[in-house]
Order: sequence, then structure tokens, then C-alpha cells
Amino acid sequence: MRRRDFITLLGGTAAAWPLAARAQQTTLPVVSYLSVGSPDVMAARVAAFRKGLSETGYSDGQNVLIEYHWLKGQYEGVKAVLDDLIRRRVAVIAIPGGTPVSLAAKAATSTIPIVFGVAENPVMLGLVKSLAKPGGNATGINFFANETDAKRLGLMHELLPRATRFAVLLNPANVRYTEETKKTVGEAALALGLEIVVINASTPSEIDAAFAAAARERADALFVGGEAFFASRGVQLATLAARDRLPASFTTREMVQAGLLMSYGTSIIDMTRQVGIYAGSILKGTNPADLPVNQATKFEFVINLQTARSLGIEVPPMLLARADEVIE
Repeated sequence: MRRRDFITLLGGTAAAWPLAARAQQTTLPVVSYLSVGSPDVMAARVAAFRKGLSETGYSDGQNVLIEYHWLKGQYEGVKAVLDDLIRRRVAVIAIPGGTPVSLAAKAATSTIPIVFGVAENPVMLGLVKSLAKPGGNATGINFFANETDAKRLGLMHELLPRATRFAVLLNPANVRYTEETKKTVGEAALALGLEIVVINASTPSEIDAAFAAAARERADALFVGGEAFFASRGVQLATLAARDRLPASFTTREMVQAGLLMSYGTSIIDMTRQVGIYAGSILKGTNPADLPVNQATKFEFVINLQTARSLGIEVPPMLLARADEVIE
């Protein structure tokens, strides 16, 4: 069997991996791409990761095998996947997004190289000893999700000057990010004179219930926490936001493409490409302990003009001029 993409769904195991692919593993190094998301909405990230690997001279099926593991927003599935990767001693574990998954990987192995992409400070998380000298088996990219939350709320306020009550959708399964987001958004809302109401969801059905709660709370707009589970539910979020005529924002352009009103945050595509570059560098022999943690420098402000029109929102020309991309 020639297909290299080993996709692990919840409950899936390596036992189903075709024997031919196992034979290939003996001759080519395996890079395991572990994502909290779903393959149907992460195609651009996969392409970016492969591009990063190619920039270091690696091509899937030629001199490396890439296998993909999709948790589909369910963090409890990570242990079984990591146990399998460690048992097979894969060459690199790449985790471009998803702090709980990165922490679980770091706790599970001190020998297999890990390349992460995390929103929080990786030193404070305990993933590395320092940004300049990680000093262990993990390194990667810090992409500042929490640091951009206040700016995103401010942009929403400019775009929706009459909106005063914002629902903030958070995933309680990601405790660290959720608590930090509450603090950051709460402080920003106070400074802007806005009210916020926090609504939790950690399953697709709870997202449905969250929109019903936002309606009961008479929310004028929805601020979706920049968390990996929500990134995997882009179509659901965009469909519900359109149904309820609720202006909504997220951290990535993918969600704006799906139909949300706007996004502001680090370029996740660029971050994922950098994770691929680091994975390739490790395959070439660089010790992750010596690869400094990169900090994201590329940020994107994206507006969906079609969504704005459908909601009867007139986007100020100055705000349009500041947008990095306008989707029409």
C-alpha cells in the first residue's frame, strides 16, 4: 500500500496500519503530525507543514513518511495515540497547535523529539527551560493567542460600535487557556465599557446549546476563544452564527473563510510551516535542545465582507484599509 497518511481517529490504533506501510517505516523516518482538529478543515495547515518539511529537503514517501492523527477536538484521545507513537519510536512528533496535547506529549516521552506550536509561553508551561536554549526533547513556536485577545475584542468593537454585550465562548477542557482568556478579555471589555458573558462548550452538542444560551443572554456578538477544538468546528460555528444573525470572530482566517465575520491573530499557516521546518531540521540531525523557540511575528486581520453585508453591517472604510485580507 502506497498511501502514507495514517489517520488516527478517536478509538483508532496502530494495529490497523497496513503491513506494507509498516515495512516502509523500517527504511524511512516517520514524522507523526498530531492535531486536535479534523482533516476536512485543516487541509491548508497540512499543506503548510509539508511545505516546511520540503524547505529542509524532505518529501513524503521519498525520504520521510508523514502520518496524520486527528483527535477531532477530543483531548481524551491523545493518550492512546501517544502510547502508540512511543512504542513505535517515531522520529519526530509534530504538534502545531493544542497546548494540552503538547504537554501530554512532553510528559509521555523525554527522548522522542517534539515540535510544538503553543499559544502560551512554553517556559511557563514547562515545555522548555528557556526560549533560547530549550534544553530537552521539545522545541517549537509560540504564537501568542492570549496576547492578541484584547486587540481582537477592540477590532470587534470598532466593527460593531453599537454592540455592548459580548458572549465569550470557551472550552473548559483546556483549563489553562480558558482561565487566561477570561482574564484578558474581561480586562479588555472593562476598558472598552463592554459587558461579557462567558459560555462554555467542549462538545459539538454543547456548541449548539451555547448559541441558545447566547440568545437567552441577548448577546450582540460572539467572541470565540482561540482554541483548537473550536477551530475543528468551523462549519458548525459559522452555520449557527448565520442562523442566529450573530456577528462572530475567531483567531484564524480559516474560520472567516467558513463564514464568521472576522478574525485577528497569528498566522497559523505560517506557524505550521515553521513547525515543518523544525521537524526537518531535527531529521537532519539538529538536537531539539539547541533549536531556539521561535516567536510568531506575522499577524492577520481578516474580514468577511459577504458576511458583513448579510448581517447589515457597514464596515468602516478605515477598518477595511487596515485588514490584511477581505473575503468577498
